[in-house]
Amino acid sequence: MRKQLLPFVAVGMVIAALMVAFTLFVQRGAHIELEGSIQKVRTLSVEAASTIVVLDFRFVNGSNYPFVVRDVAVSLEDRQGDLIEGAVVSEVDAQRLFQYYPVLGQKYNPSLLARTRIQPRQSMDRMLAVRFEISEKAFQQRKRLTIRVEEVDGAVSEIREVRLPAPTP
Repeated sequence: MRKQLLPFVAVGMVIAALMVAFTLFVQRGAHIELEGSIQKVRTLSVEAASTIVVLDFRFVNGSNYPFVVRDVAVSLEDRQGDLIEGAVVSEVDAQRLFQYYPVLGQKYNPSLLARTRIQPRQSMDRMLAVRFEISEKAFQQRKRLTIRVEEVDGAVSEIREVRLPAPTP
């Protein structure tokens, strides 16, 4: 009797696997998330224990739905593994930074602001100016930077810096 039941069980398992695969295929664009990378990091030491960091980054909304930014935060993981939150600079102040400190170079992209709407499948280049209350030397010894972007409906995306390990002598 068990040998007669085996083909039916196998066919049932194949049908269930096909249904799961079809469901996943249909829902592939329903997950709202930004994916991207940090392209360039520029620094300016403004005080002994304070550093302005300018991040140029690129991201894409890979979902089938628009992503509307509610909040943007930047954190830094230092050499010991502690997280340090940075204060994001407004767009007006970022423009002034580039005007008053030409050592930062050119302002290539607008800042990523709250209420920015990223259309489905759209790619964007943006920048953020952030102030960290650490020295520039401590900043250069960081493990990684993370840009955290929260969507109005609660979805959270993180864009993490990829750092190559320092060469050992």
